[in-house]
Amino acid sequence: MGDERDDVVRFRQRLGLPGLIDVHTHFMPERVLRKVWAYFDSAGPLTGMEWPITYRHEEEERLALLRSFGVLRFTSMLYPHKPAMAAWLNGWSAEFAARTPDCLHTATFFPEPDAERYVREAVEAGARVFKAHLQVGGYDPNDPLLDPVWGLLAEAGVPVVTHCGSGPAPGRHTGPDPIAGVLARHPRLPLIVAHLGMPEYAEFLTLAERYSGVRLDTTMAFTDFTEDFMPFPEAELPRLADLGDRVLLGTDFPNIPYPYAHQLEALERLGLGDDWLRAVCHDNAKALFGL
Repeated sequence: MGDERDDVVRFRQRLGLPGLIDVHTHFMPERVLRKVWAYFDSAGPLTGMEWPITYRHEEEERLALLRSFGVLRFTSMLYPHKPAMAAWLNGWSAEFAARTPDCLHTATFFPEPDAERYVREAVEAGARVFKAHLQVGGYDPNDPLLDPVWGLLAEAGVPVVTHCGSGPAPGRHTGPDPIAGVLARHPRLPLIVAHLGMPEYAEFLTLAERYSGVRLDTTMAFTDFTEDFMPFPEAELPRLADLGDRVLLGTDFPNIPYPYAHQLEALERLGLGDDWLRAVCHDNAKALFGL
């Protein structure tokens, strides 16, 4: 790991960055994480391909690795796949944030009758960011049970990292149209589109151009792994450059099939310039979260 740490440090030093802010990292209860890893190992239907986990380590080692890379702030992205699970996950993530001060307190939700209550409780307890996974959860973001949740988060200004694109495999409610319905009702919602919305990159760029609160994270985008099956269209790079103040570094650590440094290399080789890289890897998230 020493060489990889050196690669990340050199990247930061060349850009003059004090560190990185990664808005898309996963920490969750150990038994849940083990099930997630087992799913990837089995090439489940939501992946359908070989997906080796590069950082299959115990929690403390994963934390030490991120810190050694110079990641100043990160998240504990976690999400339910069924009812009566989100509140329990939120309890775990609140405890994790309390003992991990460099983690942005993360929470989640599911369409169920008590969603508004426990989301409000999480916000009041200091949650800084939420995760919604429309593919794994299999729910419609326009479910009436979620409308007060979106409204609450829009009013509170708390960002929601949302897996709403149809990659790596489409879900019943993925793609730009379902989440566009939410934005039409809650135009101030601070939505962070995970994975740049792959593979509907162009459509999600359009949503970001239409709504000032929409941002995109870079998770897995432009890496050799992703470019092999869901490449970003080169013709859209100027639009991505123009949205440089609303693109955020995300990686999917630890559940990635390549080294952490490769995500940074993939962004650098786009050739969008050092100012764009500095904004994406640090400045935009610093401003969004008031760090």
